[in-house]
This record gives sequence, C-alpha cells and structure tokens, in this order.
Amino acid sequence: MPKLTMNSKLILAAVALPLIAVAVAIALFTPPLLPGSHDVLSAAQRIHIPGAVGPESLVFDPTGGGPYTGVADGRLHVVGQAGGLATSVVTEVEGQRLRFTNDLDIDDENDVIYFTDSSAEYYRSYVLLQSLTFQSSTDSGSVCDLREFMSSVLNLDATGKFMKYDMSSKEVPVLLRGLAFANGVALSKDLSFVLVAETARCRVLRLWLQGPNAGKQDVFAEVPGYPDNIRTNSEGEFWVALHSKNGLIAKLSTSYSWFGRGLWKLPLSFKQLHYLIVGGKPHATAIKLSDTGEVLQVLEDAEGKTLKFISEMEERDGKLWIASVLMPYIGIYNLP
Repeated sequence: MPKLTMNSKLILAAVALPLIAVAVAIALFTPPLLPGSHDVLSAAQRIHIPGAVGPESLVFDPTGGGPYTGVADGRLHVVGQAGGLATSVVTEVEGQRLRFTNDLDIDDENDVIYFTDSSAEYYRSYVLLQSLTFQSSTDSGSVCDLREFMSSVLNLDATGKFMKYDMSSKEVPVLLRGLAFANGVALSKDLSFVLVAETARCRVLRLWLQGPNAGKQDVFAEVPGYPDNIRTNSEGEFWVALHSKNGLIAKLSTSYSWFGRGLWKLPLSFKQLHYLIVGGKPHATAIKLSDTGEVLQVLEDAEGKTLKFISEMEERDGKLWIASVLMPYIGIYNLP
C-alpha cells in the first residue's frame, strides 16, 4: 500500500476534522436561549409580500409613510403606499468597483452617507432558488442564494470596508478597512459616533466622529451570533438583528480558520451549510443595546414559529417592524 505524503495527510485532515466535529456536534450544536432573553417574538404579526422574498431592510419616510423595503430580486416595495425607482450614487471607490454594498445611514446635518461594502473578494449575487426547507408550507416564494455570504464568513474573508459619501464634494473616503463582512450601519443620536456590524467576527465596532476620540475605533459590543443591520430608536438605543445565534459549528468556524475553510470545501449545498451554521433550526434573535454598548433587552423566537433569520428591526410607535433576508414577509411585534 502506497504511503501517504505530508500534503495528502494535510488534505485528509482538513476534510476529516470538520466531518468528525459535525458528527459529534449533531446533538449539541443547537444554540440555547440567551441568558435573560424573552422568548416572545413568536407573538409577532406577519405581513406577507406576495411574489417577493428577502425584505432585508425597512425605512419610513419623514411623514410616517411606509415602511419601504427592498427585496432580493432588486425591487423596491412599499407597504401601503407607492414605491419608486433607485438611482446609482456610488459604483466604485479608489478605482475598485463596489461588489457587495450592504447597509447605510444618513447624516442629514452634514449631508453625508455612511455605508459598508461587505467584501472585495465576493459579490452580491441574489439568485432565486426553490424554497429552503426552513420555510414552512405557508411560506410561499423563493429564497436568496447567499453562498457568497457563506463563503466570505467561512473563509474569514476580511476585505470589507466602511466608507462615507460626501453629497457636496462627491468624495468617498474609506474610514475602516480589513473588516470581516462589514454589514449594518447606525449613527448615534448625537452624531458623535457611528456603529458598524462586523458579522463574521460577531461584534459591533464604534468609530468616533466627534470629540477627543474622533477618528478612533473600538469594539462597542460582542454579540452572541452574526449581527446584521443596526437601527437607532428615538431614545438613542440600538436594535441589533442577529441572522442567527452562535451554535457550536458557528463558534468553531469563527474561531479557527482551518475549520471554516474545511467546512466550505465539503460537498455540501448552501442549504446544508446554512443548516449547520445556524445550529440546525430556524430562529429569530433581536438585541437592544444602550448608547454605551450595554445589553438592555434580548427578544427571541427560539423555535422559529413566526419569525426566522431576522435582518433588521425598526422601532416605531410602540412596535418593532422586523425584516428578514430569507423570508417573504415583514413581522410586527407590539412592545410592552
């Protein structure tokens, strides 16, 4: 029998170790309820968007109309009013085409748009597929192909950027580089700092815009899962949506680059990979942070009965409007 070379052994190890870990973790990797959380989001109301999927983000207009939402195939929808068409503002930065623009927030006082580009290596490619098994028989429609997101996260790609667009000068300076899937953006109520979700590292960064620390960054909060969009409420607090909590497989993937890369190389479909990363079952988790990064409240739909894989919460008039990149509906939860 021929002897295995060192390279062959390394390849076998890279494939075998994730398989062994998956087998051992099958009964253990489902993330539990978070400490102090309230499993109440299953009481949310659903508003279905016929013929669409992935209302990832929500916004209300100055008169209170809306919410407006973009869906996975690029269309803009409004719930209750007429929508509109998008116009390109920025398509490239420093001579490099933007491949995965994600979230933004607007400083109306200074006419500046802060936004993220999740990766320079992977690109946003929403291809409509047949329904994912996470959807119940009542969840009609298709789901987005998020293989590029999965590839970026599992390979610990750190080419994301955070930028600002000056509406007057049209300049687009890069404020932060080397981010592991740059995602949600939210300005503080007093505009002294801005938050950026670094999804693959399960944390929220803070960049100071004013004061003695202007230009400096720090970690605002470590979160127990993959943070997506961030939104500020009227009190200056922040709602952070978690795509999913950290199960065992997710923790191993974000802690050890060899594990994530090995997992990505396995002959698994997106559905199977997603199943492993999210802990084996759909769920929804929302975290409210203070303006200093303290956890104030955690809301969950731990069994995914009503809400799954949420991407954003917008607090308005005593309600949480909840979006999801994978589901064909918007959720509304009445806050106590």
